[in-house]
Amino acid sequence: MPPVHAVADSTQPTLGSTPTVPSVEDLLTALGDATCPTEQARIVDEVVHATLPLADSLAARYAGRGIDSEDLTQVARTALVAAVHRYRPDAGRPFTAFAVPTIRGELKRHFRDAGWMVRPPRGMQELRAEVVRAEEDLRHHLGRNPEPAEVAEVVGRSTAEVYDARGCASAFSPGSLDAPTPMGGTVGDLLAAPGDAASDIELRAAVRAELARLSPRERLIVCLRFEDERTQSEIGKVVGVSQMQVSRLLASILRRLRDGLDPATAA
Repeated sequence: MPPVHAVADSTQPTLGSTPTVPSVEDLLTALGDATCPTEQARIVDEVVHATLPLADSLAARYAGRGIDSEDLTQVARTALVAAVHRYRPDAGRPFTAFAVPTIRGELKRHFRDAGWMVRPPRGMQELRAEVVRAEEDLRHHLGRNPEPAEVAEVVGRSTAEVYDARGCASAFSPGSLDAPTPMGGTVGDLLAAPGDAASDIELRAAVRAELARLSPRERLIVCLRFEDERTQSEIGKVVGVSQMQVSRLLASILRRLRDGLDPATAA
């Protein structure tokens, strides 16, 4: 009689085999079917632990932009938990395709709400985000850093607005006035003090701009009176008017100059 060979039970794992580990999608499907709160919490915990590297990698992409890395990681992980609870397997897309935009959106919202030490207007914040995206796209397309005019054309703004959007990035973490300088002292020591040459330069520039608004004849009168120190009678002979007319002209010119330099004094 031939020997009887034992037939292995195919339902039992054979020696050395690896038990099947459920995928994230399988776990999320089971989560939708679970009715016991304890079972639901266990499945959520498994999914979160399995996808933590995804959240951490997204948070790492935003590191070095003025917000602590640990805060970014916490925001990303919190968004991941929310994505697990909101995901519906029957929506027709994998969990990753749903979670990534959710986590990115929370990270961007965190930057918008908490990342600015000096908060620029909302429009400037949105323009800066457009400029950053346009610069990245152009850098890949051109193989070099794009010029401001090229970025302006892409975002449909002026070059000056692109410069402003770039500049507002420093509002995330503005430099400290107590920071040391290579020559000694602090950055605050380099600021213009009241009454120094900087204020004089600004005043001269403002006066020069207002003088440029005068007519050639009016500029001549001002030059003759305050540079050459001519009398009103002498000025009248040069420009062909009476001394009384020179007096009225000078009064009108000086009033307009004062109003231009300080609009608050304008009548």
